Amino acid sequence: MRKYLLAATMIATSLAAGIASPGIAGADSGHSGRGPSFTFALLGDTPYGEAQEAAFPTLVEDINSDRDVKLVLHAGDVKSGSTSCDDAHLTATAKQYQTFDDPFVLTPGDNDWTDCHRTAAGGFLPTERLEAFRRIFYPVAGRTLGRHPMKVETQARDPQHRDYVENVLFTEKRVVFATVHVVGSANDLAPWAQLPGGDQPELRTAEYEARKAASLDWIDNAFDTARRTHAPGVLLLLQAEPTQSAGFTEIRERIVERSRAYGKPVLLVHGDEHVQEVEPNYAGVPNLTRLETFGDTASQWLRVTVKPKSPEVFSWKQETVPAA
Repeated sequence: MRKYLLAATMIATSLAAGIASPGIAGADSGHSGRGPSFTFALLGDTPYGEAQEAAFPTLVEDINSDRDVKLVLHAGDVKSGSTSCDDAHLTATAKQYQTFDDPFVLTPGDNDWTDCHRTAAGGFLPTERLEAFRRIFYPVAGRTLGRHPMKVETQARDPQHRDYVENVLFTEKRVVFATVHVVGSANDLAPWAQLPGGDQPELRTAEYEARKAASLDWIDNAFDTARRTHAPGVLLLLQAEPTQSAGFTEIRERIVERSRAYGKPVLLVHGDEHVQEVEPNYAGVPNLTRLETFGDTASQWLRVTVKPKSPEVFSWKQETVPAA
């Protein structure tokens, strides 16, 4: 698969006229009705290790000082795969995320729970760590982190998928945003090889199947919402790129199918590989663009601007945190 390393790009497509969305989780986020555009910060795979944890407050300060930024999105992996998955570590990182002035939206990564079976990460049962991660990073269902949190729609309100508090949906400037819990390590199909006592394939497979079903339903919900509200664009936030390999096939097919039918700009945002890159015409769909954010750094981030009345809708630029 060809990948195109670019500093910035725009998604070009025709923009249909639309109507205002009904808001998020029954209430407006506070930004949607002001001005012709809005800007958010995009992060992922950070902070990794003690050095990045120490530098993270400077990153937060840089983003907080940008008056145009109204939202922070994080594409998962709140820690490296070789650091502890214990509650103390996760809680300390959650406290750092709480220092963002703006709403902070996070989707989980594989380092955060799937890979916690690794000896270096503590040898935890991944499903137990997923429960802990949800408790620590999603303490109030339907509300983001950040000093000024916002209300969001959460899949946990669906009785069929009540565990998936991390899958959220909201609108900004009528653009539909949705987080979808899709992670590395083959989306949890990779064996929990270092788990004390060995892999638990039945438990692991059951987790994968249930989460896949929730993810497919949530992708459909995002596009159904966009079509119903005549949204000018859709942004999907995942941790891992949905490749054609095991664990991702059905997710990828659903995104491709719904994006092609939608016809307007769709931005597929992810992290995991630690290389900032962009791939337009993703999977052969002209209106679908894959954007990977920076990873394994606390000194770079993407500044993404959404202009719903422009043909491009999404554009971005790389930002570097000034040296202290």
